[in-house]
Parts: sequence; C-alpha cells; structure tokens
Amino acid sequence: MIPAIRKAYNEAFTPAQYEAFLQELNGVHPGAIEFRVAETPIFVPKDFTQKILHACESIIDIIVDPNFKELTKNAVRKELNVPGENGHSHFIAFDFGICINEQGEYEPQLIEMQGFPSLFAYEVLIDEVFRRHFPVPENFSCYLNGYTKETYIQLLKEIILGDHAPENVILLEIFPHQQKTRIDFYCTEDYTGIKAICLTELIKEGKKLYYLNNGIKTEVKRIYNRVIFDDLQQQTPEVQAKGNIFFEELEVEWAPHPNWFYRISKYTLPFIRHPYVPQTFFLNEVKQMPADLENYVLKPLFSFAGQGVIIDVTQADIDHVKDPENWILQRKVKYAEVIQTPDVPAKAEIRMFYFWKDGEARPVATNNLGRLSKGKMIGVRYNKDKEWVGGNFCYFEE
Repeated sequence: MIPAIRKAYNEAFTPAQYEAFLQELNGVHPGAIEFRVAETPIFVPKDFTQKILHACESIIDIIVDPNFKELTKNAVRKELNVPGENGHSHFIAFDFGICINEQGEYEPQLIEMQGFPSLFAYEVLIDEVFRRHFPVPENFSCYLNGYTKETYIQLLKEIILGDHAPENVILLEIFPHQQKTRIDFYCTEDYTGIKAICLTELIKEGKKLYYLNNGIKTEVKRIYNRVIFDDLQQQTPEVQAKGNIFFEELEVEWAPHPNWFYRISKYTLPFIRHPYVPQTFFLNEVKQMPADLENYVLKPLFSFAGQGVIIDVTQADIDHVKDPENWILQRKVKYAEVIQTPDVPAKAEIRMFYFWKDGEARPVATNNLGRLSKGKMIGVRYNKDKEWVGGNFCYFEE
C-alpha cells in the first residue's frame, strides 16, 4: 500500500530470513501454530488508518448509544441467553477488507465485527519476533493510540483480571489445546498468568465454579470467555451438557459476557450507515430483491469462520432459506489485489482490536491482526498451497 516500502521489503526479502523468523516464532510454544504465517506484514499509510478508525468510531457511536441493547434485543436467541449480562463488551474486533472504489482509490470496507476476543496476546509475540528478523521502517507500529507493548499488555491484564488474582481467572474454551488459536491461549498465560481451562474441567458447587490448578481446587471468580456456542453445539452430548453451566445463575464475572458475541456481530450491520460499511439488510425485511443479486452475499447470522456464506447469490438460494429472519443480504465488496508479492498480488483484510475497560465511556483502538489471501475467500482454509498468504499483522504509519 506504500509502494516504496513494499518494493524495498520485497527486494530485501529472502526465504532464509523467513525460515529463521518462523523457527523463532514456532519455538516459543512448539507445535502451537497450526495456521500459515504470511511472509510479510501490511504497511498501512496514515490516511488509510484514519479511514478505518473513522468507520470504527462511527460504529462505536451506535454501540455506546443507550438504546443499543433495545436495538439488539433479538440478537441473542432465548436458548442462548446467558444470565448476568453487563453493560458493555470488554472487547470488540472489526474486520475490514482493503478495497478499491469506483474512483480507483483504496478504501476499507467492513466485512464483519464481533463483541468477542481475538488473538490479542499472540499479536504481541509476532511483532516482537518479526522485528528481530526484518527491518521495520521508522515511525511504524502495530499498536494504535500511542500504545506500546508494555502499556498494551497492562491494559489487557487489567481488563482480563479485573480485581482478581490470576489463579482466580481462567481462559475458558472447549478443548483449548486442540484449537487452531491455541498459540494465543499460551501467550495469554505468558502475559497475564491465567490458564486455559476446558469447559469439561469446570467443577460447579452451588453458584460457584472451581477448577484444579496444579491439583488444587481453586475458585473461578472471572472468566475470559473464548467459547463460541456454534462450536459447543457441534460437540458430543456429554460436552454439550457441560455447557449448560452457561445458562445457570453463577457467582462469576465475564470478560466479555457471552451475549455480546451476538449483540455486536453481523446482526448489527443492518443498523449502520457509513461509506465504509456495505449496505446490509435482514433478509426477512427485503421487500423486493435487488435486480443485481450477483453483487450481494448471503450470510447466516449465527455461524462463524465464514461457514454457510453464499458468495454468488441466486434467487434459488433466497428461495431455499427457511428462516429469513436469521440471514442477512450484504452488498458484495471487491477486495483489491493490493499487496505485491513475487508471483501474483494478494488481497488483504485488517482486524482492528478495541478494548473497553470498565468505567470508560468508550472502547479504544489498541492493536490489530491481518490476513493475506489469493483465494476466493479470506481465511487460511481457502489458501492452501499458496505463498505470501496467511495470518499476519499491520504496521501503521504514525
């Protein structure tokens, strides 16, 4: 995106340098990184960063509005409503595609968002290791709003731990050591001291939860929640039964509370009007289908990781939908082939991290991750056998 920097980076790049970088990155927690790590970060110019932040802040205006909970009251299905919801999500992630508009200018377009954690700790590690193997231009940082590695980790710790000791806070997931994102769980323990605990390991006594911490029964007072109900519903009946804990009255704090995964999600998109947010409609509210259906995508509201998305929509696809209230029709965005690589250019997506500490009026932008793709869809599973694709991160011009 910054031609001179891209040219210099590509010309200086060597496979040996990349292998050494991967070796160190993988060596921190051997075997924990299952996804492909891209050969390059994304260098983002100041004006483009401002465009993304403007879109994010406009969406946050809607989220902080006192009416937001009323607006999203149908986002949380009755059977998935978790008691004890708090006033805001502690974490929000916004996904933007880098696109080209009709004037030939680069612009961000919002793809999705989630009131849920992302790879917050791993991104600290990858920046740190990358800098030891590759030159980074002056005045470029992966952090936003003046955050540094130290102040970012401090804020992350404050939000995850609340007022509790690390042993009374857990990262909760389903079989965490089998998850593709487990590198982030291990980095989270490195930086905050909390352990990744499987849902099946929880012990419930009355309204209290416990886990075995090195064999010692320890009370869980706060949960850094990483369980996605779509994943839970694909587990065995025994594991699903353990998930009923979510729907009971518990003496436990959530960071973030599970309901925010649905409130701040694809469900919110139809309420947003912004040039960097593609027009989106609840399918059941569309009175007349667009004549150019091929320029839209059809997405289920309650799925994750791109599952169920129909990219080349036809009227037959619309007709097959049995529950239109659970689907959205979103104007298709055209990703730009923006990252020059040794063979063909790559498309890119940027995820912005926002942290929301209790007591603050608004969340704040802190960090990011990126993904490069040469396939039809962004995501590791759609880019097998390609190079200069995969997970990465951005360096923003300061």
